[in-house]
Amino acid sequence: MNLNKNVLAPICLFTFNRLEETIKTISALKNNHLANQSDLFIFSDGFINKSEEKKVQEVRKYLNSLAGFNSITIFESESKKGLAKSVIEGVSKMFEEFDSIIVLEDDLITSPNFLNFMNQSLKFYENNDSIMSISGYTLDLKSLKNINKDYYIGLRASSWGWATWKKEWVNIDWEVKNHSVIKYNLFKRIKFMKGGSDLPKMLRNQQSGKINSWAIRWCYHQFINKKYTVFASSSKIMNIGYGSNATNTKKTKRFYTDLDNSNQIDFSFDNEIKFNDSLLREFRQKFSILNRIKDKLIKL
Repeated sequence: MNLNKNVLAPICLFTFNRLEETIKTISALKNNHLANQSDLFIFSDGFINKSEEKKVQEVRKYLNSLAGFNSITIFESESKKGLAKSVIEGVSKMFEEFDSIIVLEDDLITSPNFLNFMNQSLKFYENNDSIMSISGYTLDLKSLKNINKDYYIGLRASSWGWATWKKEWVNIDWEVKNHSVIKYNLFKRIKFMKGGSDLPKMLRNQQSGKINSWAIRWCYHQFINKKYTVFASSSKIMNIGYGSNATNTKKTKRFYTDLDNSNQIDFSFDNEIKFNDSLLREFRQKFSILNRIKDKLIKL
């Protein structure tokens, strides 16, 4: 599939105060085949104390020295918003101008063909109302070794290297006013868990104020509207945000995956929404209660 810079989706990158991870993320992104044809928009979150200010300013100094993309635009927040608010406001701002975007956070290493896969997927599925998002990341699933496609269809959205269209984003109810649809319906909660048994609890915690996650609201919107995600069958993303400074991945090895090291730049897709039962089962098992208990016992 041939693409030129006039049809490439802009890249939206969210950063905070992790200089080392940010440098690795952007260095890998610059090595993408389509980097110099792509427009990069960076949203730099603010700080609340002197310690955070120093780290944020170090990141911003680096960001302002960047080159290697078709254009670079940096938005520096005067206050600390947090990831959820930053993503919701930043992506919404991007969709004031663009019809589709690619989104990254500051701890994601991309393969050189990440932008190829994302742009080609966005173009292919732009008129398919069953697809809500594209994921460059995939879990390490055994059955992926047995498929000969460049992608598979999943029930749950991923927040690690993803893309979507304005037509999908603008319809999300971030307050989840229809939470009662699932809150008082056991059948729907069980059905929601086909994407992972952690989803209903995460949604409850979001609605009760125990967590602040844009991603669980995104996943719920996808479920309630019967939409799906296109996943790369060979991961174009590797997360390096594990450890004590990570927001959501302090004690887990479930999400380790090998990065695509092929030279493939052209990908094939199919409009037919067909699920691989083995992949759905293995995907769901990654989020099982047993695996989540094991995570709590692991000390990195």
